[in-house]
Amino acid sequence: MAAAAQEKESASVPLSRDEDADLEDPIKSPPSSPSSSTRKACCAVLQSWVSRKFMTGIVVLFPVAVTFFITWWFIQFVDGFFSPLYSQLGVDIFGLGFLTSLIFVFLVGIFVSSWLGASIFWLGEWVIKKMPLMRHIYSASKQISTAISPDQNTTAFKEVAIIRHPRVGEYAFGFITSTVLLQTDKGDEELCSVFVPTNHLYIGDIFLVNSDDIIRPNLSIREGIEIIVSGGMTMPQTIAPLERIPRTTQGVQLNRISSV
Repeated sequence: MAAAAQEKESASVPLSRDEDADLEDPIKSPPSSPSSSTRKACCAVLQSWVSRKFMTGIVVLFPVAVTFFITWWFIQFVDGFFSPLYSQLGVDIFGLGFLTSLIFVFLVGIFVSSWLGASIFWLGEWVIKKMPLMRHIYSASKQISTAISPDQNTTAFKEVAIIRHPRVGEYAFGFITSTVLLQTDKGDEELCSVFVPTNHLYIGDIFLVNSDDIIRPNLSIREGIEIIVSGGMTMPQTIAPLERIPRTTQGVQLNRISSV
């Protein structure tokens, strides 16, 4: 038994030495030639150039594709209002329903501009405002449509405003919606109600800011809406403040608030 154990130990020693030799002397890879290094560098440069040009193509084509996709979806959506009617009449012309919808919207605009149309519209609006859920949706959508309406009235945005918010050195875009007079012991103070959107246009905060602390930029209401909806991507490079219009020539009704 002892002789057999010695034979096993003697047999195992050379194997472990061979393994150590393999670990100490690994197989070395042949040195790379200059031609292979040049080839790798050329491939890296070509790959970088291709990736840059590919990303440039994506950047250029993405807004074009989105514009055509939304336009095509809008045409199909509007065309779907009157196309079933033409299908029942046996007329199958793509775009005819879209053209009919545009004419219908134009005629509605003419009808609502009249006294009879305005009365019927007011009655329908009164009915919608009595509905629990629909009145909130209608009010929010009407505020947006009124703000960009060509027929500006007292409920629309008056001016684009820039106020110091939320801290000194930071500014926020907003819209002046009304002007009030705060009556204090020191005298009357003119305050402007500034609506600062926090979620596109239909959700925001109302701030009462002193009229002298408001910066009125040379931007129209539509330009201000485009800046907010686009997340500031349509911001002009230079914004110059307008000269402050005297209170008597603003044409804005001033409400009075008395401080207790």
